[in-house]
This record gives sequence, C-alpha cells and structure tokens, in this order.
Amino acid sequence: MEPIRVLIVDDHALFRDGVNAILKAAPDIEVVGEAATGQQALQQAEATSPDVILMDIQMPDMTGLEATKRILQTAPDVGVIMVTMLEDDHSLFAAMRAGAHGYVLKGADKAEMLRSIRAVAKGEAIFGPAIANRLADFFRQVNAASLERDSAKTFPDLTDREHEILELIALGRNNQEIANHLHITSKTVSNHISNVYDKLQVADRAQAIVLAKDAGIGEA
Repeated sequence: MEPIRVLIVDDHALFRDGVNAILKAAPDIEVVGEAATGQQALQQAEATSPDVILMDIQMPDMTGLEATKRILQTAPDVGVIMVTMLEDDHSLFAAMRAGAHGYVLKGADKAEMLRSIRAVAKGEAIFGPAIANRLADFFRQVNAASLERDSAKTFPDLTDREHEILELIALGRNNQEIANHLHITSKTVSNHISNVYDKLQVADRAQAIVLAKDAGIGEA
C-alpha cells in the first residue's frame, strides 16, 4: 500500500520537528512537507498533494481555519486535523465548520496522533478523547436545555426569519427549496443558515435538525 502522505503545518519549529520524528518512525506514513505559516500551507498543499494535513489554528499570517477552508476549496479530499492547544468550544466548532476532519490537542501522545492520521486518511472524522468528551457533554447540556425551554421561547437568540429557516431545515428542505419558499436568494439563505449555526453552536445541518426536533420544531 502507498504510505499516507502528511503535511505538517505549525509556526513552531520544535513542534514540527517532534511530530516529524514521530511520523518518520511509522512505516505507513510519509512526511511530504512542512509549513510555518498559512500561506506556506497553501503552497505546500498544492505542491505536495498530501492525504492528511496536521494544521495549527493560530499562525502569524493566516489562521489555520482560513487556510483549511481555502485548501479544501481546491482539494476537498484532503483530510485536515487541527492540532492545537485550544480546547474551547468556539475553536472546536469553528474547526468543524471550516471542514476539519479531526481535532487533536498538542498534548496528545504518539499513539493518539498516529491513530488520528490513519483514521482521517480512511475518510473518518476523529477527535481525541478529551475533545470527544467535551462534545458529548456539550450536546447533553444543549439537549437538556432544549427540553426545558417553553416552546414559545425556544432559541430566543434567533430572529423570526432564522426561526423560519430552522423550521424548514428541520422539515428536510434544501437551500434552493427554502429560497423558493421564502422568495429570497440562495445566498441569503446560506447567510441565514450560517447565523443559525453560530447562534445554536452547531457545526452542520444534521446537528441543527437534532436540536430543532428536540424542541418540537419541524414536526410534520
């Protein structure tokens, strides 16, 4: 089998060297490049065609989130794993929205790092144990809060239009169908949906539907 081609992106040379040493000891993994900035990440991704990118979130010229979005626009099959010190929910969900396939803390051990790379190379999404526990706790809290809300006060941060769009999402309508129903453009729908995701702190349509259904929204 061909080795898994990995690009390491981090502005700290010592961290890159440490990860490089770990990966070079793995017979099924090949380090094809390194980058210290977001712009270098874009160039290296194009030049080396990696299978997996280990991406830092915080870099001097461009965030790892922005670099991830731009790389996936032209190479959607690349698996991006965020490797960062940041554990907060905002960074985690921002990484998921950017298209990251995994989120691993820099304190992860060798086995976890290798497991993450191999899983993402197979097309899986993976999060380290600490992050997985945070996700589980977050959604348990969100679901519990949803069940306790009065239906008239469900998701009070959403505007009336955003409530309408959330209900249509929960009914299974796609963006074009929502646009036609509300007589607005698809771009406007996309903007509203992005606002809904941010306010509900969800990463995608599926999670938004789960929250909506738990709150009794979109019941046919």
